[in-house]
Amino acid sequence: MNIEATKLELMHLLLQTQKEGLLAKLKKVFDEEQGDWWNEMSKEEQEEINTGLDQADEGIYLANETVMKRFDKWR
Repeated sequence: MNIEATKLELMHLLLQTQKEGLLAKLKKVFDEEQGDWWNEMSKEEQEEINTGLDQADEGIYLANETVMKRFDKWR
């Protein structure tokens, strides 16, 4: 069975079921598959992002145009 046929079959089954527990389990599977990219980062990367967010909240940032000019040679 190809992937498109499998998707159609699953959609049909989802539309037919009234079992909330089954739907909750399936939702959990999808949520776990997507994962949280934040948790996959190192603590150092998380700290750098938080520092950047704090700086932006304080108005300490560069305009996008300024940053793009700085890195223009790599585009």
